[in-house]
Amino acid sequence: MLRKRKGKLKIEHHLLEGLREYLKEMEKWESVNSIIPGRIVRKNRGRGSRGLFLKYRTQIGYKLLYKTGTSVQEIFVVCNDEEKFERDFKERFL
Repeated sequence: MLRKRKGKLKIEHHLLEGLREYLKEMEKWESVNSIIPGRIVRKNRGRGSRGLFLKYRTQIGYKLLYKTGTSVQEIFVVCNDEEKFERDFKERFL
């Protein structure tokens, strides 16, 4: 398994194509302490939304989903200011 930490990004799994650009953007935000991409789940059908989605708030930050149409990857973001993160996310990615 790949384990690497560079700045705020901790990579323990491979990244879906296109996700790295989103993560590099979020890494710059003051409200973000750490970004931890999770496992990739393959879907049988290639339909549905594509992009980065805010799922819900956790005890220490947020859970996001990155969807490509055929695969989904969870991303966990540890925040020091959840409200600011949510505002920044909506301004930048919605």
